[in-house]
Amino acid sequence: MGMFDDIADDGVIWKNGEFVDWADATTHVLTHGLHYGTGVFEGVRAYDTEEGTAIFRWDEHLDRFYQSGQPYDMELGYSREELTDATLETVRRNDLESAYIRPIAYYGYGSLGVSPGDSPVDVVVAAWPWGAYLGEEALENGIDVMVSSWRKHASSQIPTNAKTTGLYVNSLLAGEEARRNGYAEAIVLNKEGNVAEGPGENLFLVRDGEIYTPGLSESILDGITRDTVITLAEERGYKVHDAVSISRGELNTADELFFTGSAAEVTPIRKVDNVTIGDGSRGPVTEELQSAFFELVERRTDDHDEWFTYV
Repeated sequence: MGMFDDIADDGVIWKNGEFVDWADATTHVLTHGLHYGTGVFEGVRAYDTEEGTAIFRWDEHLDRFYQSGQPYDMELGYSREELTDATLETVRRNDLESAYIRPIAYYGYGSLGVSPGDSPVDVVVAAWPWGAYLGEEALENGIDVMVSSWRKHASSQIPTNAKTTGLYVNSLLAGEEARRNGYAEAIVLNKEGNVAEGPGENLFLVRDGEIYTPGLSESILDGITRDTVITLAEERGYKVHDAVSISRGELNTADELFFTGSAAEVTPIRKVDNVTIGDGSRGPVTEELQSAFFELVERRTDDHDEWFTYV
């Protein structure tokens, strides 16, 4: 089963201001972004809520989309309103009640020097149905992870606060190493050897009833789900330390560990390198925050209505 089986036959994708049939949303083989990884993207979810289909934290994803282009001098060429309308219409035209949404901008066909020169910036929005990233069972029972032998690139080498296509080879290497070794996912350390994040997730640690997550200076992506979970935790009276360094050894002695991400949502971690975390199941704090998260995104509560863009 491929990721696009349900939709590819009759779906549409928004590209450079117009809707094109799924099969026709192509790009030239000499596209700059294909050769040098010069693209920026977002991963966004729309949920089938009690109030209808709603995109979760679209404004924040859009902020980051524009910000990601800045280090690369990449002007997206469309206003926030244009990209928002394009995205809402993409979800509607593909008749999606819930969706994974992928906005991407990249240097297109025009120049093949390392400098993008006069290459155009292509901007695309696609959407398709996509369930739990690490599997439904993972949300309930947790996953086994390994600390990768690959390190996260440092923010002094390449900006880590920009979500850049080419940088995901780092994530791919870490994740595939983990899967080859029988684990569901990896944890990546930064160049100092402290905990950074997962290949596509931020990491949280629970110890003695308090919550810890690596700070932005630890070469992490400033995750939007990370921010959501910090907010939900603080609202429930937890003390959250969100600018800390976490050593590798602290993983093994944690009471609970979990991943967050737009794709991964809130996924418990039950083992690291075959060391059992806590009692080896979803811990109580993780469960509380996971429940709060799903209650929120499915709109079973009126909290944070400002985080939702209704389709």
